[in-house]
Amino acid sequence: MTTSTGTDWQAWQESWDRQQEWYLPDREERFRVMLDMVEAFAGPEPRVLDLACGTGTITARLLDRFPGAVSTGVDLDPALLMIARGTFAGDDRVTLVEADLTDPDWPALLPYDSYDAVLTATALHWLRTGPLQTLYGRLAGLVREGGVFLNADHMIDDTTPRINAAESAVRHARMDQASRDGALDWSEWWALAAKDPVLGPPTARRFEIYGEHADGEMPSVAWHTRALREQGFAEARPVWASPSDTLLLALK
Repeated sequence: MTTSTGTDWQAWQESWDRQQEWYLPDREERFRVMLDMVEAFAGPEPRVLDLACGTGTITARLLDRFPGAVSTGVDLDPALLMIARGTFAGDDRVTLVEADLTDPDWPALLPYDSYDAVLTATALHWLRTGPLQTLYGRLAGLVREGGVFLNADHMIDDTTPRINAAESAVRHARMDQASRDGALDWSEWWALAAKDPVLGPPTARRFEIYGEHADGEMPSVAWHTRALREQGFAEARPVWASPSDTLLLALK
């Protein structure tokens, strides 16, 4: 999506959204509830940490809804960060930080010591439970008293195998139909990025960092709520769920 006049960053954003929606048809509803909760706890001008921000999907929706907000996006993926930098170039409400969330010193790279809200979506399943629990402790130190952490992700309950199987069958049938209709899946989207003259080099670096697939885990809602409380949050529970996804809120 590089034209004679430069890279069309908005086209890459829209392409990323369509690819993600192939997996998550309720994605926009999930973001709406996430921002409802930000408004409930932080008002219309929040200071937000967009954790594992990718292309800046959450930040874009945050600023559309709350023009007075400020956002710090943190990620390690050089290709997705390039799209985010292109998208938000010249917007002084947005700071983008390249950092590894498993590095204990990553909070020192942030422009602020505390945040009203930390938001993340479809990202932390790339971490195993040990590093994730450690990360939750660091986030408890970044969220102000009365502030919130919101994590939207796959949270699998192994105690409901028949429900899980039925949901998976319906979801994959829908995804197969969308693929036949021309939707790009994860691998196809990254293959397109790899061929782009601008995104190709950072895409190659991205796969050197992460490999082909997540090596993390998808623990249950009960695990997440327990871990968040153990790491310093006062309350934690789901505030939205679809058959395959959960939005969990933790209050400091």
